[in-house]
Parts: sequence; structure tokens; C-alpha cells
Amino acid sequence: MRRTDIDAVAGRRSWQRTAGGVAVAVALATTTMCALAQAVAPADLKASDAREQQAWHARYSDRYKRNWGVDIAGVRHVSSGYMLRLSYTVVDVARAAPLFDKRSRPYLIDNKTGARLAVPAMENIGELRQTATPVPGRTYFVIFGNPGKLVQPGDRVSIVIGDFKAEDVIVD
Repeated sequence: MRRTDIDAVAGRRSWQRTAGGVAVAVALATTTMCALAQAVAPADLKASDAREQQAWHARYSDRYKRNWGVDIAGVRHVSSGYMLRLSYTVVDVARAAPLFDKRSRPYLIDNKTGARLAVPAMENIGELRQTATPVPGRTYFVIFGNPGKLVQPGDRVSIVIGDFKAEDVIVD
């Protein structure tokens, strides 16, 4: 072997050692970051969100039952987070009638950004909301679009349907 070949092989080996060291360092840094992320964001956050949702329901459900004749079950992510589903149960048909008016345009307001999310209308089926005659004890839904997954679980939103307004509802 010539001297230049030996130097090239030695240089390649030192580069391989350095690259291996860098790979190990990156792996260790990644493992450390994952461990820190788990320590900072424990699974208890979901439990605290659930407790907050229960507290909201306990605090406001009687008001919505008394004034609007509905019990709000909550707002959840559907369609991989690209849509939000408001579920509510009719308690008093007469008071809940304004929520079923086809002329009113429901929308959801993200309290953090102020963005208004509308109900998508499909060509063949129309708006993704139920507007039939309400039946007491039955649960109904309204689907809101969530482009770019703007609203995340734990965020607070307000729902507006005509004169009805539910504020600070926590997204599940």
C-alpha cells in the first residue's frame, strides 16, 4: 500500500469513529429529551382535563337545562381532530326549540385565538347538524369543522346557535 492509501484508510476510520460518537451522542440526547418530556407532561394532565370538564358541567349544566332545555354532554375531537362534535341532550322540548331552527347558523369560537369555526355543509346531506323535531331524553349533535386542528383537547371554546351561547366549554 502506498502512503496516501494508508492515510486515506486511517482518515476514514477516524471519521467513522467520530460519526459513531456523534450518533451515540444524538441517541443519548434524544433519550434524555424523551425522558424529560415524559417527566414534564405526565398522564395526569388528561385526568386534570377530565376533572375540569366535570367541574364545568357541575357548575353550568343546571343553567343550560333551566334556560335552554338542554344538557351539554361536551365537545370532542372527531375525524382525527379535523372536526369537533358538540353533543347535547334535550331536557325540555319547548326551550330547546331555538337550537333546532334551520335558519340559525351555529358556530364555535376558539377562546384562545378568537377563530370562528362553522358547520360544514356537504353537497348530498347538507349541514352536519340535526334539525329534526326535538324529542326529550334524546342526544343530538352538531359537527364543526376544525381546519388545521386549530382547537386541541383541553382548549376552551364557546358555542353559538342563534341566541344560545355556551361559554368556556372544555374540549375533550
